[in-house]
Amino acid sequence: MIAGLHTILYSKKADSLRAFFRDVLEFPSVDAGHGWLIFAAPPSEIAIHPTEDRGSAELYLMCTNVEATIAKLKERGVEFTTPVKDQGWGRLTHLTLPDGQSLGLYEPRHPTAIRMTSETAPGGSRKKTSTKKKPVARAHSTKKKKSPKR
Repeated sequence: MIAGLHTILYSKKADSLRAFFRDVLEFPSVDAGHGWLIFAAPPSEIAIHPTEDRGSAELYLMCTNVEATIAKLKERGVEFTTPVKDQGWGRLTHLTLPDGQSLGLYEPRHPTAIRMTSETAPGGSRKKTSTKKKPVARAHSTKKKKSPKR
């Protein structure tokens, strides 16, 4: 039914934000025309949290080792606005995007709905080491199971 998820970031500095995702985060992209880049994002998951206020949405980048990711991004000139804080469910920090907006970065400590691998190595090759976290159970299949013989 649903084949993908499209996220939009609005920015007054869209060109510098596109360059950040292309050059710093090294997200692969396609040119949809006239330099309008659309990026392939890593596997994602959606969490639904209760609120007493009006609903909202948040966007976080996930990593398997927050300290290593921070070090790599600092080498590329990325600034972080908060120290890493253990939230119980994960270790969280925030980085500053080229347009001044803040973006969360965290290392989950909860079961994830996706299989995460270690961060992308220089040159875009992906290490094959997976995290120890197992994906949560998938929805039950609608196929009928065969009854065991008695």
